[in-house]
Amino acid sequence: MLNHADFQNRSEKICVVGLGYVGLPLAVLLAKKYSVVGFNVSLARIKELKNNIDRTNEVDSETLQDCNVEFTDNAEKISECKLIIITVPTPIDQYRNPDLQPVKKATGLIGRYLSKDAVVVYESTVYPGVTEDICVPILERESRLSWKKDFHVGYSPERINPGDKEHPIEKIVKVVSGDTSEISNLLAEIYGSVITAGVHLAPNIKTAEAAKVIENTQRDLSIALMNELSLIFNKLGIDTKDVLEAAGTKWNFLRFEPGLVGGHCIGVDPYYLTFKAESLGYHPQIILAGRRINDYMGKYVAENTVKLLIKAGRAVKASKVLILGLTFKEDISDIRNTRVIDIYNELAEYDVDVYVNDPYANKDEVKHEYDIGLTDNIDDHKPYDAVILAVKHRKFVEELGLEGIKAISSSGMPILVDVKALYSKEEADKLGFLYWRL
Repeated sequence: MLNHADFQNRSEKICVVGLGYVGLPLAVLLAKKYSVVGFNVSLARIKELKNNIDRTNEVDSETLQDCNVEFTDNAEKISECKLIIITVPTPIDQYRNPDLQPVKKATGLIGRYLSKDAVVVYESTVYPGVTEDICVPILERESRLSWKKDFHVGYSPERINPGDKEHPIEKIVKVVSGDTSEISNLLAEIYGSVITAGVHLAPNIKTAEAAKVIENTQRDLSIALMNELSLIFNKLGIDTKDVLEAAGTKWNFLRFEPGLVGGHCIGVDPYYLTFKAESLGYHPQIILAGRRINDYMGKYVAENTVKLLIKAGRAVKASKVLILGLTFKEDISDIRNTRVIDIYNELAEYDVDVYVNDPYANKDEVKHEYDIGLTDNIDDHKPYDAVILAVKHRKFVEELGLEGIKAISSSGMPILVDVKALYSKEEADKLGFLYWRL
């Protein structure tokens, strides 16, 4: 059986499959102590990485240049590795059901190149049971090897927080699990050698899978509560931020804020858990209620923008509205499952001319995913009848204050919809804004 020393002396290699927001930082970190192969099916992605370019901005050029990862799109390289870590995305489909195709395809590919005694570890978010009940049979079929006799599996949920430089991968406790105690210990030693925050050994794979899926479910529900409170306070004529600041003076008040909930984790993971629960005959109530509230918020923002246009005496049809930010969170380029698109689509239903500016998003990806052409220069289409600050990018904070927004707005009463509550309501009122925030 494999042991830690086999990897320490570099006689055995580690392969990280999928080099996105999760896989690339992991591969670079592991390469500090082990021989690492970084595999991705996209030749374009491999070429970029070999040229020290990471379009996700999670790893800088200098770090890529100095790392010893062997980047490749050659699947045969997988057969040279005894530890294979899968970090491909697990999205949801149009019906909000788990889309396991990426992880199934990756598993099938790995199975065709799986060598005897290898260990396959999944980091992709899944519902409890996917690793052993769905992935293992694929590995057995494609490799013609027997589970626990010829190969082993493990699960170690990713905890990458894109764009967060204060909490890099090595500073976040890693949950690990294996199909036997020996595999669990092996994974704990390997991950533990590079994760300075330490590791938590889960008793089994299903527990580790469940732990991952509830981390973001809990956060989703907490934000849903804030969003529902925002809906109520708006009807009462109370400013939500003022309420939260007052409540936050109590030492045990948990401070969450209302907002759009998108991305590849918080806005997706709860559906994996509810799917599994419903397959067992239980219909989740609290989790799905929270999801309904959060999924509604983009439409809610757009509706209030229309109300402000009417209040300002402006025609809604053919009015010009600028949305600042499209990515699912600030200071990253990730547009997956961004809920800003809900604001865009709802405004388009009112025949509003919507312009979107995002200095971080990749124009080609935005065009391919949402068929939207980003506006490079916000001055090109001014004046705007309303401006929506949807994402709190650093560049907006540093370069675009209230005076700047007023300068690109229509004459008369400028309209600002501050989704992220970035600006001072008092200052906005002094400058004559018709100001609204969640």
